[in-house]
Amino acid sequence: MAFSPGVRCRNPVTVAEAGAIRRACKVLNETAAGSRNGITRIIVAFLAVGCPVNLSSVTESVQRAPQSMCFTDVQALVRDDMHKVDALIRRRLGSDVLLVNQVAEHIVAAGGKRLRPILVLLAARAAGYNGVDHYQAAAIIEFIHTATLLHDDVVDESGLRRGRQTANALFGNAASVLVGDYLYSRSFQLMVELKGMRVMQVLADTTNAIAEGEVLQLMHVGNPDTDEIAYLRVIERKTAVLFAAACRIGAILAGAPEAIENALADYGMALGYAFQIADDVLDYTSDADTLGKNVGDDLAEGKPTLPLIYALKHAPADSAQALRRVIETGGLESLDLVIAAIKDSGALQYTERRSGEYARAALAALAAMPGSIEVDALAVLADYAVARRS
Repeated sequence: MAFSPGVRCRNPVTVAEAGAIRRACKVLNETAAGSRNGITRIIVAFLAVGCPVNLSSVTESVQRAPQSMCFTDVQALVRDDMHKVDALIRRRLGSDVLLVNQVAEHIVAAGGKRLRPILVLLAARAAGYNGVDHYQAAAIIEFIHTATLLHDDVVDESGLRRGRQTANALFGNAASVLVGDYLYSRSFQLMVELKGMRVMQVLADTTNAIAEGEVLQLMHVGNPDTDEIAYLRVIERKTAVLFAAACRIGAILAGAPEAIENALADYGMALGYAFQIADDVLDYTSDADTLGKNVGDDLAEGKPTLPLIYALKHAPADSAQALRRVIETGGLESLDLVIAAIKDSGALQYTERRSGEYARAALAALAAMPGSIEVDALAVLADYAVARRS
């Protein structure tokens, strides 16, 4: 079964099984007389050959193994660095214009996972970087991401994000758009200070691709003929390219060889796909308190995401016709009907499977990396992208 370009597995395992393999390998590495081959490299080797191991036996034989790393462990690993990034963000966020400070502070104070700046920090260290410029690079990535959120919420007319009112709901659309522009321009000021033409080129290309993704998505709103290929083209530009850029910049700062830089960028791209596809599942399976935004937002906005695309293709004719009307008109009046059609068609299972395929592709991309705790943390983020509930 081919699950990503250039990656093939005869007998693929689930991400959960890959985690069990990683835990087993951790014990083997710790007891292997100083010969540590790297957890991620072994996982990828097992995936490539079809995982010729009895997972139950492996699990039983390593009952004394320490718990595997989870997302909170990854956060703990980068906590000190993230404190420095957050301090830099707040320091460079300031403006003489009061409204800029109010809007920017509102969205930054809402928190979030800070996944993209974490990727910069981990990728830089994984590539051997020992300087401090990765703090500024991480802040740049977060500024760009925050700017896209401000613009997205205006375009989508969203009222809730991260469990709080959106900036546009509080301050109006005009203020949100203009402060988003301010954050974009501030991110480019920070880029110039890094004095790295490659970094500026990557981020300039990335912000351009993100803008294209927004326009592409707008073109597909209310279009029931949107297919999976068109959907993937949108999320590549809207989400995955920024994940890839975050990882590539870490490698660039480290002066890493081209193979390492490309491996990290490939990892970030696949992770971005996995993350966004999983996010689109949550829009139909989670709740507002857990998700931090209104359930069914994509449907209300007339966005045909992968669960809906698959359901439309595989539902009975009468249900498919009803789904087409819902996509064309938007709104939440038929949310129960849509959720039922999505569940009955197997769309959730298919979408989760596609997210898992990209997560495994992200793991496979790490095979080129030398073993380190940062690489192990990047592998954990591939698990987290598909297993999270918010």
